[in-house]
Amino acid sequence: MSSKPANDSKQTAHLPPDDQPAPSTDPTSDDKSSLGKFETSTSSREPHEQLERDAIESVHTNDDPITTERDPELALSRTETPQWSIFTHRQKTYIVAMVAMAGFFSPLSANIYFPALNTLADDFNVTPSTINLTLTTYMIFQGLAPTVFGDLSDMAGRRPAYMIAFTVYLGACIGLANCKTFAALLVLRCLQSSGSSGTIALASGVVADVATSADRGIWYVTTPSLATTLYASTNFCRMAWANCGPMIAPPLAPIIGGLFAQYTSWRWIFWFLVILAVTFLIPFLTTFPETGRNVVGNGSIPPQGWNKSLLNIVETRRHPPNTTSLPPRRKLRFPNPLKVLPLLLEKDVALLLIYNSLIYSAFYDVMASFPYLLQLAPYNYDPLQIGLCFIPFGFGCLIAQPLSGRLMDWKFRQTAAKIGYVIVKGKANNLQHFPLEQVRIAIALPFVLVGTAALLAYGWAMQYHAPLPVALILQFIIGLNLTSAFNAMSVMLIDFYPLSPATATSANNLVRCLMGAGATAVVIQMIEAMGVGWCFTFVAGVVAITTPTLWVLGKWGPGWREQRRVRMQEQIRVKNAKAEAKEAEKVGS
Repeated sequence: MSSKPANDSKQTAHLPPDDQPAPSTDPTSDDKSSLGKFETSTSSREPHEQLERDAIESVHTNDDPITTERDPELALSRTETPQWSIFTHRQKTYIVAMVAMAGFFSPLSANIYFPALNTLADDFNVTPSTINLTLTTYMIFQGLAPTVFGDLSDMAGRRPAYMIAFTVYLGACIGLANCKTFAALLVLRCLQSSGSSGTIALASGVVADVATSADRGIWYVTTPSLATTLYASTNFCRMAWANCGPMIAPPLAPIIGGLFAQYTSWRWIFWFLVILAVTFLIPFLTTFPETGRNVVGNGSIPPQGWNKSLLNIVETRRHPPNTTSLPPRRKLRFPNPLKVLPLLLEKDVALLLIYNSLIYSAFYDVMASFPYLLQLAPYNYDPLQIGLCFIPFGFGCLIAQPLSGRLMDWKFRQTAAKIGYVIVKGKANNLQHFPLEQVRIAIALPFVLVGTAALLAYGWAMQYHAPLPVALILQFIIGLNLTSAFNAMSVMLIDFYPLSPATATSANNLVRCLMGAGATAVVIQMIEAMGVGWCFTFVAGVVAITTPTLWVLGKWGPGWREQRRVRMQEQIRVKNAKAEAKEAEKVGS
């Protein structure tokens, strides 16, 4: 089934969906903000609603407004829309490199902590299950904070959001390095999580601010998620620069944490994070430009004086601001992280989120319980040895990213060739009748089965004190397979919302972190009550029993997805009708 290009008269009326202004990082904002503010005609009515409607139709229907010959960049030049971004390639490289380094702090702060768990429990005179509450609260705020910072960045800009995130993070790290009570440790870990996880939410927005559809995959995409949906034929398995930091941290952080906990003090873990953050912030705050398109457009509109960096000053001198293209300023309001909850009312989304979160919880049960198990006989490991034992697990997760990405890309192309579907390189493709659910499940299911079997084997290997290499090999298999399965299903979630990836991602992040928090809160108690073998038998059993969810999604998911597409189009039609009526009323008066 091939996508059918529309006639030329329709094509010249609209921009390609992927060359609209950058998608919002705010998961709660409507599609109006994510599609931009620049006018393409002399009409006083903003064109974003029409663009939004055409984008939905081009992705989900047989009326694709983009021909195979049309160049997105040429399309921009044929309209009055300003140049997408005035930043040079070198400046974009610097911007995305800084985003990658900022994103390094979230997984670094989470994973550097694991080797010191036993030491912290001793120092604060609490049980291992109690110290695990610091992981629980960390994950709760890791799920909530990105929705808040995404909303904030769309209102005030990316730089202010980064400033607030790192201010919270630095304050929390300084407090953690000096805290004297367990209650303070618990509260400050919540604040540390809020500050560090906010950087992850901001990264995709910054990349989309400066990158067009032609190069957004190079800068941004880590797996074929949004990319495979919108630009299905490009090879999207290359690691995105913006995800380099989060990818490197998991295998590296436990070693650093183990070194500090073993040879100095656990407090130096947090002083190290303070020093690292300050070292990063000095060049970041002085040179990182404001990129938010609601604030600076394509970079030629100067931000507020307090929000200018050296790069902003240079760019405004090179390109004087065009006052006619100033976008309307948003009124500041308190960010609302709960606007993603309506997604849970969608049948396919709810099923997928719950199942995906169960896999994530199993993944985190392994990580949260490992330091506790290694301190017991016959291992009796110190913090440094515990940190080193996380390396196989971390590398399994690291390899899972390119592996699952390549497999999904391959499966997409294979299925397209099998059904005669024509993939248009670099364009938004018609995916209304494409079996997206089956394509993703075909990749996810084998990983789920292998990962579940490895979970079961790992539990009994630790129960009977198998040689450590056996446990480490099983951990590598668990990390590789569960991460790959999680990636594939996260991509399917974005397939459900191709024009609102931030909303889908934030909902996924919220549910998985809340469920993972609950799992880490009870895993030590389960091990003490049931034994490690039966504990992980239960965890693997829950995943296995709920795996038929994938069959349900494969069978009924396409119908639910089509119902949602029709409903979204009707909502946009009503919105456009109201806007036209309001405009006609103004003209008449």
